[in-house]
Amino acid sequence: MPLTQDIEEYFAREVLPHVPEAWIDIAKCDERDGKPGIVGYEISFNRYFYRYQPPRPLAEIDAELKAVEAEIQALLKEVAE
Repeated sequence: MPLTQDIEEYFAREVLPHVPEAWIDIAKCDERDGKPGIVGYEISFNRYFYRYQPPRPLAEIDAELKAVEAEIQALLKEVAE
């Protein structure tokens, strides 16, 4: 919620249409301004720091899976002997 907005207006516009039974706990007040709600800031790390990395080619993944399968088969063969 933007700090410059009235909490009641924001709540009525953004929260109540989606959760009609919601309420504001006025017992929790910020020490700085004495108003309901705790003043703080949330940083969306995904939004600012995430860098898309395309998935590896399917042929590469398939080759890796076949190599792991062969390794598992060899280990099972050792155990069965």
